[in-house]
Amino acid sequence: MTGPSTSMPVAGVVPAPRREREHADLLVRNAKVFTGDPDRPEARAVAIRDGRVAALGDDHDLAHLVGPETKVVDALGRRVIPGLNDSHLHVIRGGLNYVLELRWDGVRSLRHALAMLREQAGRTPKGQWIRVVGGWTAEQFAERRMPTVAELNAAAPDTPVFVLHLYQSALMNRAAVKAAGFTRETPDPRGGQIVRGRDGEPNGVLLAAPSALILYSTLAKAPALDEADKRTSTRHFLRELNRFGLTSAVDAAGGFQNFPDNYATVVDLARSGELTLRIAYHLFPQTAGQELADLKRWTETVKPGDGDEWLRLNGAGENLTWAAADFENFSEPRPELAAGYESEFESAVRLLLENGWGFRLHATYDETIRRDLAVFEKLAAEGLFPGGNRWLFDHAETVSADSLGRIAALGGAVSVQNRMSFQGAAFLGRYGAEATSHSPPVRAMLDQGLTVAAGTDATRVSSYNPWVALHWLVTGRTVGGTALYPAANLIDRTTALGLYTRGGAQLTGEQDVKGVLREGCYADLAILSDDYLTVSEAVIPDIESVLTVVGGRIVYATAEYEGLDETVPPVSPEWSPVAHFGGYQNGAQQAVSVAEAVAESEQHRRWRVARGSVPDTTPSFVDPCFAH
Repeated sequence: MTGPSTSMPVAGVVPAPRREREHADLLVRNAKVFTGDPDRPEARAVAIRDGRVAALGDDHDLAHLVGPETKVVDALGRRVIPGLNDSHLHVIRGGLNYVLELRWDGVRSLRHALAMLREQAGRTPKGQWIRVVGGWTAEQFAERRMPTVAELNAAAPDTPVFVLHLYQSALMNRAAVKAAGFTRETPDPRGGQIVRGRDGEPNGVLLAAPSALILYSTLAKAPALDEADKRTSTRHFLRELNRFGLTSAVDAAGGFQNFPDNYATVVDLARSGELTLRIAYHLFPQTAGQELADLKRWTETVKPGDGDEWLRLNGAGENLTWAAADFENFSEPRPELAAGYESEFESAVRLLLENGWGFRLHATYDETIRRDLAVFEKLAAEGLFPGGNRWLFDHAETVSADSLGRIAALGGAVSVQNRMSFQGAAFLGRYGAEATSHSPPVRAMLDQGLTVAAGTDATRVSSYNPWVALHWLVTGRTVGGTALYPAANLIDRTTALGLYTRGGAQLTGEQDVKGVLREGCYADLAILSDDYLTVSEAVIPDIESVLTVVGGRIVYATAEYEGLDETVPPVSPEWSPVAHFGGYQNGAQQAVSVAEAVAESEQHRRWRVARGSVPDTTPSFVDPCFAH
């Protein structure tokens, strides 16, 4: 699939002269190209042929590659970078639900967020839910608080509303509590709490205490899309990721993502050549007590590397056995994992390694990592570590220096996500400034010589916007501006970009063809709205791509390049929040002034003080427990 012809003059596109010699399919010229290749870090132009980088140089060097069919794009002096690669993104699950979700990612005031919800309630048909599913935190709002259940009831009195806040809590209006079937007789699930009023009835607040199962099992009660709309939804989600310069992702699987059923949509899109993002995916056992049987069945039927450059199996995880998984709810104390989980966990790891499978492991705390490493070191005595199978820890917020050395000795890697952008204030409040200052210790990981890749853990925790994550890596600040890290745990912009390009490619064994702009590598690149390498730090989260290329195809285009990208079908169903609001909300999309929101927030706080709900010293952030 290719973009439209450029035979007619288009802003930002230079008509191509005719030439008889072999030519490029696409030439990006007049650019500030950051290649990511230390042997040739800069260029002014990139020539692309057959989906690969054919040549780099300046405009004059590559002029001979322009032929009658060459599409020539003038970057107008903008920064060009290798396509971004999110090393931990729940892209497959996210795609199946994207058009059903009202995204508060990037919304800067609660007042505006509630206005969006109120408007969406007016168009959502009977029987459907409004879902605000991750990508936001109260700290991003000018009001510095979450919505209350009363506000949800006022905004949508009759339409079920489910608002997920990280993997910490969820708020539901009266209609959603009824639709989910919660009553005074409904028992609390293990590791979760249905908060109740004085009358014993559920009041609309769900708490992960500390397990998030209560949150995503409740969300699973909402209606799903039909197969045709899942396909359309996935295409629009991939286009939304292309909007930010993403060209690859490693799918970390997750709860309620069954193989092969929930992978059918991306498989279909891959077969028809309609993927606009390269996806390497993992397989995650879904049922406690059945994990080893699932892993064994998979090792007998598929193997890592199956697929092609667009869609391929990468390994198992991020959970191998449910008993070995900890939780990332920093509003709750660190969970103590069950004694003796190591026996089953060892069997799972042994099975994978003996069958040539790599894996990834969700591990938030060093206490979990140390127990897992002890199992690995036992297997290393048998020669199974280090080996040729790629394996890594995900998250690793509190990993110790000692554990990093043990990971390196066993040939492991680490994938870090910017969960602290959204949960850093909660972590700081629970564990203090000293512990926060190196959670996670990214600089120490790199100094240890480990392969480190970066990602978001979107869509239900952090936002999928990679520039928010890059801002966190280079500034150490949350989305609300809270400073978490000293300079010693920060990395420079070039290093951070490397974690988002080459790092992800190393986790999938594609470092020879992906993550850099070099002759023979995949032609994956983005022309940026602002120069990431030179703009002020405050601008980084607002960067977007104005033109994204994957495998030589223009898959996203805006500004001067509007209309050069491939078409996608209209959003369906037509009442979808995405059809009316889009996805990530940039500053220009928000008409409500932050100043008004701050004033309104102060009025709200004073009202709560006056009625005795909170003491006068309480900050304006409202814990969901008290938001009913």
